Amino acid sequence: MASTSDPRGGGGVPAASGVMTTSASMLCSENQSLIIEMRKAFNMMKEIAVDLERENESAKVNELENTVAELLATYEDCTYQTSAIESVGNTYQPGAELTDFKKLLNDEFMKFKGNKSSAPQNHPIMRQFREAVWNVHHSGQPMPGEEQEDIIMTNNQSTILNITCPLSGKPITELAEPVRGVDCMHVYEKKAIMGYISRNAQAKCPITGCPRFLRQDKVVSDPLLLVEIEEMRSMSKENMTATLVEDFTMTDDEEEED
Repeated sequence: MASTSDPRGGGGVPAASGVMTTSASMLCSENQSLIIEMRKAFNMMKEIAVDLERENESAKVNELENTVAELLATYEDCTYQTSAIESVGNTYQPGAELTDFKKLLNDEFMKFKGNKSSAPQNHPIMRQFREAVWNVHHSGQPMPGEEQEDIIMTNNQSTILNITCPLSGKPITELAEPVRGVDCMHVYEKKAIMGYISRNAQAKCPITGCPRFLRQDKVVSDPLLLVEIEEMRSMSKENMTATLVEDFTMTDDEEEED
């Protein structure tokens, strides 16, 4: 696909750039919806796998794990494609010659994909899936080949960068209206951050060490944020259940010793 717009005619370069930015935003929004649905599917498959493991249906759990690995490849490609579209939309400037958008997007896609080449087994989503299954019968024990620290690292991996709102002090999972900065990706309580921005001509992100400045139109409640927060709540419940199971097991062992 090549650009047929003439930057010298009509609205010129600014108009063409504006159309590109709008089109890229629409495509990113569509991809984001697909990403959200896949994240929901991952959570559903994890819950089904846990139920199957409780029933000792190991073969079915393995089949489900393979399905997760296959879907992860699509999920990753979708995120790279979204980043590529966003990058082109933000930086594209029409030139004197026609633009090969297919090649332009593919080059950006490969750039993002090339920077992240981890195996599916090491992806946080896969690790969380395997840990949830493992904890059914081995709560509190590290998985084979991993140390206790690996479990802690996996449980803490998230695309949410801060776990509490820097202004309200509330945990992210307890925010009434969570919003996220488009540029720095930090999360805040909407009422608190909007008040903060309105009181400061140059509102620097209140997260310590963050150099970004905030604008009200660039602090948004994106649908993926709500999904990620729900995942955090789910993981907290899983960890609490695992701790309770471990406590009960220790109590039973103590009674047998007595």
